[in-house]
Amino acid sequence: MSQRLEGKVAVITGAASGIGAATAKTYVEQGARVVLGDIQDDAGESLAEALGGPGHAIFRHCNVTVEAEVEGLVEAAVSEFGQIDIMFNCAGIVGAVGPMSTMPADEWKLTIDIMVHGVFYGMKHASRHMKEAGTGSIISMSSTAGVMGGLGPHAYAAAKHAVVGMTKNLAAEVGGYGVRVNCIAPAGMATPMVADVMTGDHQNLEETIATIAALSPLKGRAGLAQDVANAALWLASDESGYTSGLTLTVDAGATTGSTAEPPAFAEYAPMVREAGRKGVD
Repeated sequence: MSQRLEGKVAVITGAASGIGAATAKTYVEQGARVVLGDIQDDAGESLAEALGGPGHAIFRHCNVTVEAEVEGLVEAAVSEFGQIDIMFNCAGIVGAVGPMSTMPADEWKLTIDIMVHGVFYGMKHASRHMKEAGTGSIISMSSTAGVMGGLGPHAYAAAKHAVVGMTKNLAAEVGGYGVRVNCIAPAGMATPMVADVMTGDHQNLEETIATIAALSPLKGRAGLAQDVANAALWLASDESGYTSGLTLTVDAGATTGSTAEPPAFAEYAPMVREAGRKGVD
């Protein structure tokens, strides 16, 4: 059985941990060669080595707020592996937290710089090569906070809404060149970043998984980094070859209004025909 990404080359930002690392592992397992970018140099180098080293995976330091460093990741894919087929803009932070009325402007700007401008740089430089090649898949991380209000801090929500809009617009621009553009909108998943928020300890995944599982609409089932990696695999593969402009939610149905408890209408009651009258007679 052939591997789902056989012969493809992927660039992943934010690749050293969490969802980025899970996706890198999945891509390599499915036959892709990968260029990993992150500011966590030791973790990134270790991951590249664990994935087979040169010939399979290489690491480059990449601060996504610096356009030249994102461009360098894309160019590394072309120079080392001869092509770029997949761009996964995965780098992100929680960012500025607090009421809009007192939020420090520098914290807001840095949040937007990482999660909007960083995605823009990845889209810009990957699409240039993909348009020339006549094929490619660009995937970016949004969030359920990018499709609903009240699910994340202001700057984070603004950035993730921006990613949805950028995805749709770029899909419209490059579809005629055979390039697909999609984004993924996960709920809070059991990752080191979420563990840090929930428990104050980025390594405390056990408690994080238990908390998410208890609140999940799929009761008892926590969302894991691998769930997002699986979505990123599908969007990177030819299986999604007729899909572009999509915001793919990975949220156990949370954005449909689903919660850990069944809705009131799940229990039978005679239908209400009009005020004060029930039943069909």
